[in-house]
Amino acid sequence: MSNDTLQYITFKLGDELFAIDVIHVREVLELTRITLVPTAPEYLRGMVNVRGKATPVADLRRRFGLPPQPDTVSSRILVMELSLGGEPTVLGGVADSVHEVIEFSPDQIDPPPKVASQWRTEFIRGIGRRGADFVIILDVNTLFSSHDVAFLEASK
Repeated sequence: MSNDTLQYITFKLGDELFAIDVIHVREVLELTRITLVPTAPEYLRGMVNVRGKATPVADLRRRFGLPPQPDTVSSRILVMELSLGGEPTVLGGVADSVHEVIEFSPDQIDPPPKVASQWRTEFIRGIGRRGADFVIILDVNTLFSSHDVAFLEASK
């Protein structure tokens, strides 16, 4: 078993702290104008301009089935690079706030719980422990379907 630590960027949705592997994060942007796309799935908010390219943006709260919440000055867009259907895809995700880069060694990460979880476990890679606190580590490649991104790509 390797003891190499991995780096994760943390963000909040409501009171819960989540993390994704920094290898998937291109940049973190302040919230900007999001162009709506009619008939998009509910959790896809639309598109933003990221360095001259139209980039689909998802509301991470809605993706997890959380109630919508108004954007605040702390809201941020995590610009991520995912592998959807074997293709690299750039997608933004709106989080309530983005915090810091942290490191976890493999022995600090537990597998996701099999039962009694309010989160869909297929999205969860593991649960990180930081003292008495838990960080939900996401598998970003399972959060979104290639169908959803293809819908937005076709709408450009």
